[in-house]
Formats: sequence, structure tokens, C-alpha cells
Amino acid sequence: MVILSEVQSSNARIASTLPAGLVAVFVGGTSGIGETALKQFAKHVRQPRIYNIGRSQEAADRIAIACKELNADGEYHFIKADTSLIRNADLVCQEIRSNERAVNVLFLTTGTLLGRTGTSEGLHFATSLAYYSRTRFIVNLLPLLKQASSLRRVVTVFAAGYEGPITTSDFQAWKVPMLSQRGHLSSLTTVSLEALARDAPSVSFIHDFPGSVKTNLARGGEGAAIYVLKQVFKVIGPLINMPNQECGERQLFLATSGKYPSEDLEASGVPLTAGDSPVANGTSGKSGGGVYSVGSDGESSGAKVVELLAQFRKEGMVEQVWRHTNEEFERITGGDPA
Repeated sequence: MVILSEVQSSNARIASTLPAGLVAVFVGGTSGIGETALKQFAKHVRQPRIYNIGRSQEAADRIAIACKELNADGEYHFIKADTSLIRNADLVCQEIRSNERAVNVLFLTTGTLLGRTGTSEGLHFATSLAYYSRTRFIVNLLPLLKQASSLRRVVTVFAAGYEGPITTSDFQAWKVPMLSQRGHLSSLTTVSLEALARDAPSVSFIHDFPGSVKTNLARGGEGAAIYVLKQVFKVIGPLINMPNQECGERQLFLATSGKYPSEDLEASGVPLTAGDSPVANGTSGKSGGGVYSVGSDGESSGAKVVELLAQFRKEGMVEQVWRHTNEEFERITGGDPA
């Protein structure tokens, strides 16, 4: 386990080891894990330039004020968007590309516990937020990540370590049983990062599981199941939830530490020091590699996940998932460039 003092020590070295003016894009940064990670980035980076993507102008204004108090030298921009829609993701990325020549960190946390409803683009709403839209943001901003002269990293927060079987007849998970959805979507996430990394050896890709953290995933939900979940969270949440500040510190560590280097080992973040835990194992099971499935303790997922991912590669699942994902993008956009 990466102990909290190691996390905090690494974060404290960001200002002295990474250049000023790092650019970060937080998709889903107006609440929960995204918000607390964004604030930690603002606190520790010299002259940060942050793009916060979400639906609530009120929340964004509140967060921008808090960030200015943490670091008056930073720039904090909000882009309002419903990120469940692929075309909206394209519009947001177009705006970012018009303002920036490079991006250092792309941090994605969008998600929901809402059930089997669809978007206007014909995607499963929850799956679009957790997978399709996030992937579209990565695809669109990957050229800018490659252009960064220092840190280059993607962090997508979901359920790393819980990868499971992929239902290839129902990628969107319309009919995948509830108890199987986490494994299905977690595998889609990790497998897609492996596909993306093949053309981006200079970028580090992390899929992580944050543990139990207070979030707004059930916001807007209705019905008996959502009501029960909310009541359960109210009772057990205070007993098991990681403190928000610690969660933010750990997510910043994932986004900046040299423990998770890119495949080419360049621009790999805050250097490790004597006594730090070693470089994490990638999804291949070997040290480094550029793609990581990481648990709430900051360490790589275990042998079962490594074996499952190896089986996926042997079966051609990486290619199958990536082909399906691009087919959905083409269906929605008509092949229009992002």
C-alpha cells in the first residue's frame, strides 16, 4: 500500500520538480472525486491552468473561488456541458484545442447510478458517462497530451481491480445483469486504455478505483432502488468513506507521481525518492509499461486481473472493443472529425 505520508510527500514536491503552467482538464470536476482532485491540483501546481467540465455553473463558480483562495496564480475555466453526449464532448474538446497547444493531465470521473435510460444519441446513459464519453475525450485530447513537454497523463476513475467478463453481444450493457455491470464496464475501460496506449507510448494511462468516497452518483435518481441506496449510504457512508481530502490527495498522486511512468519513461512525473514504494506494475504484470489498473491503495491490481487481461489480448478482445467503440463514434458523428 502507498501510505498517505508518501502521497503527501510526493505532492509536496510537485512545485519543485514539475514546471509551472501545467494544463489539466477535469471532466466531471464540479462535485465528488473530481472536485476534490481538482482542488488539490490547484493547491500544489505552480500557476496551474485548469478546465473544469460539468453541468453546474453554480458549483463551478464555488469551486473557482475556492481554487483562487488556494492558489491565486492559477487560471480556472469552466465549460458547461452535458458530457453524456458524444457531440458535446467534441464541442468541449474543440474549445480546449482552440486555447491550448498541449495538455498535461486529463482526469475523468463522470458517472451515475441511474438505470437503463438512453441518451438522445442512442447510447445507454450510464455507460456513455462511464465509458463512451470518457473515451471520446481521451481520443480528442490525446494529440495535445502527446504535445506536452513535461507530464503527460490520463486518469479515469471507475472500478479498477474489478475487471470481469465482457458481454460482446451487449457492449452498452442494456441487458447485462446489475451484478455483472461493474466488471463489464471496468474491463471496457482498461482494455480501451491499452488500445489507446499503442499509439501513445509517451502518455501514461491509469484506470483507478478510489474506494468508498462520498459522491453524487445517485443525484437525480428516482425509484425504490435508488431510494434504498441513498438511505444505505447515509448510514454506512460515514463509517467506511475515505475522507474527501485524502481522496483528493491520492488522486493527485496518481495524476503526477513517477510511480506510474509512460511506456517510454519520459515525462513521467514527480521523481521517486529513497524509501518510496517502487514503480507500479502495468496491466501486463511487469514493472511500468504505461497502462495501469490501480486500487484505492495506490498499488496495481492483482494476478487475477493480469490473467484476465492477458486472456483478453489472446482472444483479440482489445481489437474487438476498440472496433465497436469507433463504430459507435462514427454512427453518432457521421464520421465528422472531432
